[in-house]
Amino acid sequence: MISSTQTNNPLQGSSADANDTPSRLEVACARLRESGLRITQPRIAIIKTLIANKHPISIEQIHAELKIRSCDLVTVYRCLGAFEDIGLVRRSFYHNGTSLYHIADRKEAVYHIVAKDTQEIRDLDAGTSAILAEAILKVEAQLRAEGYENVTHVLEFFTKAQALDPSRVAEEVAPAPSETV
Repeated sequence: MISSTQTNNPLQGSSADANDTPSRLEVACARLRESGLRITQPRIAIIKTLIANKHPISIEQIHAELKIRSCDLVTVYRCLGAFEDIGLVRRSFYHNGTSLYHIADRKEAVYHIVAKDTQEIRDLDAGTSAILAEAILKVEAQLRAEGYENVTHVLEFFTKAQALDPSRVAEEVAPAPSETV
């Protein structure tokens, strides 16, 4: 009875949608619990920041987006390391080696295109991502069959910003007209 009246629950205020589907935050917290990690205010704040950002962001960007005093930079580093260990976040990289993080709470893998000159990040289209994911699963299965453990991967594509212009990509990808003989 006492626990039902507590108001300092880190998840207070979050709720499932009308279909009783758990929110992304609730799914992430369940993964923390399953892995034996405590659900704390700093962890909740970091997870919310990751969920709110569509694209991967750096540790410094995560820290900057957190409310003042919610947690220090070292806590962000430690939490992201723990989240990565349990598969809650995936790390990717800018071409200069800067680590970027994004929430890995979806079944399908998302791969990115990073513009080297502007640092703009775009998601690779779903069809191409599915092809890559299938190939990567085969490679990972083969490595496990050979006795390797904790198999992970990092895959990023790097380009120049003008190639990321959607109208330009559509023109370049469009098939050439067929010649009639």
